[in-house]
Amino acid sequence: MADEIERKLLERVKEQEELVRKLKAAKANDVQIAEEVTKLSELKAQLGNKNEVSSKLILKTPKGTRDYGPEQMALRLAVLDKIITVFKRHGAETIDTPVFELKEVLTEKYGEDSKLIYDLKDQGGEILALRYDLTVPFARYLAMRKISSIKRYHIAKVYRRDNPSTTRGRYREFYQCDFDIAGQYDPMIPDAECIRVISEALQCLNVGPFTIKLNHRSLLDGIFTTCGVPNDKFHAVCSSIDKLDKNSWSEVKREIVEEKGLSESSADKIGTYVSQSGGIELIYELKKDNELMKHESAVNGLESIELLFKYCNIFQVTDKIIFDLSLARGLDYYTGIIFEAILTGDEVGVGSVAGGGRYDNLVGMFDSKKKSIPCVGLSLGVERIFNVLEMKLNHESVKTRTNEVEVFVATAQKNLYEERMKILTLLWDAGVKAEHSYKKNIKLLAQLHHCEESGIPLVIIIGEGELAKGEVTLRDVVSRVEVSIPRAHLIDEIRKRL
Repeated sequence: MADEIERKLLERVKEQEELVRKLKAAKANDVQIAEEVTKLSELKAQLGNKNEVSSKLILKTPKGTRDYGPEQMALRLAVLDKIITVFKRHGAETIDTPVFELKEVLTEKYGEDSKLIYDLKDQGGEILALRYDLTVPFARYLAMRKISSIKRYHIAKVYRRDNPSTTRGRYREFYQCDFDIAGQYDPMIPDAECIRVISEALQCLNVGPFTIKLNHRSLLDGIFTTCGVPNDKFHAVCSSIDKLDKNSWSEVKREIVEEKGLSESSADKIGTYVSQSGGIELIYELKKDNELMKHESAVNGLESIELLFKYCNIFQVTDKIIFDLSLARGLDYYTGIIFEAILTGDEVGVGSVAGGGRYDNLVGMFDSKKKSIPCVGLSLGVERIFNVLEMKLNHESVKTRTNEVEVFVATAQKNLYEERMKILTLLWDAGVKAEHSYKKNIKLLAQLHHCEESGIPLVIIIGEGELAKGEVTLRDVVSRVEVSIPRAHLIDEIRKRL
C-alpha cells in the first residue's frame, strides 16, 4: 500500500515537472509559473518525507519576504517617523483596518492585478483574502461608516502574490504608507496637495533627485477613443500601457495586438501619443490636435491637468513634475488625475517610489445607494525607499545606531552592581534612557568599549571614592572628558548635555 502511494506521488511529480517545463517554454505568465513551481516543490517535499531522505528543517523566510534586524529596523522606523511628520503637517489623522477582508470586498477592484490577491481558505464560514492595498479597505471603511469627508493616513502591511524582486524592493509582503483626502471639494485643490506631500516626503528622506509624472485617466480615455480602441478594451489596454516603465514600446505593442486583440494601426497610433512628455507646453500642443479635441473626455482631462499645473506652481513643486502620456497606472478604480514618482539619480533601479491618483467612484461600489465620495490619495513605496537608503548607507560605510540609550551606568570596582541599579532607577524615573551591564562584576574598560560601539553618548562611573563623596563621574564618550557631579545635581547635568 505504501509503495503504491509513493508510486502515484512520483507520477504526480513527473507530471508537474512536465507542466512547469511547458509553461516556461511557452513563456507563460510569471505568476502562473511561480504557482506551479511552488506546487512542484510541495510534491517533492512530500516525496522526500516518504523516502525519509531528510528530516532536517530548512530555515528560510517565505519567498518575497525578509527579516529585518536591529539596524534595518532603526533605519525603517526613522523613515516612517519622517513620513508621518509630513502627513501630520498636512492635517491627516490615522486609522487602521484588518489585514484581511471579505474576498468580495477586494474582487473586481484591481483589473488584471486581481490575480495577485492572496486568497484564504474558508474560515468560520467566511471567504477571505489578504488585503492587496490600503485604498480599497479605506473605501469600504468610508461606506460602512457613512463618512463623507476625512483626511487620513494609514501605514500597514499589504500582500501581493507577485513575482518578487527583492533587489528592487519588490516583495510579496510589504508596508504601504497612504495619505488620502476624501470629500466633495473644488477641482484639483486636494490633488495638488497630494503632489506637494509626495515632494515633501521624498525631500525630507534625502533619497536623491526625483520626478513626479502626471497624467489623467479621462485624457487617456480620449486618446484611446481617438485611436479606435473599443470601450470594452480601455482597461485592458491601459493595463498594458502601464508596463512602459519596465518594458519597451515594442513589447507593449506586441501585448496590445496579440493578447488584447487591438489592430496594429490602432496600436501604432497609441504609440505616437504615449511617447510624448513635457511641461505645460505639451498641454497647449495637444489642444491643437483637432481629432483628439473632438472627445469631451480628452478636453476635460487637459483642462484638469492645466489647472493642476497652476496649483503646483503656487505650491512650488512645478520643477518636480512632468506631464507624461505614457503614465497609465493599471488599477481599475482610478477616475481622474494619476501620478507616480520615480528616482532619477545615478545607479537607481528601484522604479516607482510613490504613486496615486483620484478615485471618485470606489466608495460608491460599497454603498447600498451607490452614494459616491470623491477621493484622491497617494501611496509611498516605503520598501523601495528603504532599499535605496540602505544601499546608500552601506556604500558610505555609515553604521546605523540601533538603540536610543542616552546614559550607561558603569562601575569601576567589584560588587557595586546594586549601586548601579539605584542610579538606574533614578534615571528611569526621570525619563532618561539608560542601561547597565547584566554582569555583577565587569571590567570598566569593557563597559566603556560597549558605549563606544553602541554610540551611547554619556557614561556615569561609580567607584568607592565617588560613593564616599556622594558624587558620580560623568564621562562624555566621544571626547572622553570626565567631570565630577554631585548625585543631587545628576539629572539636571545630564539634561544639559543631551
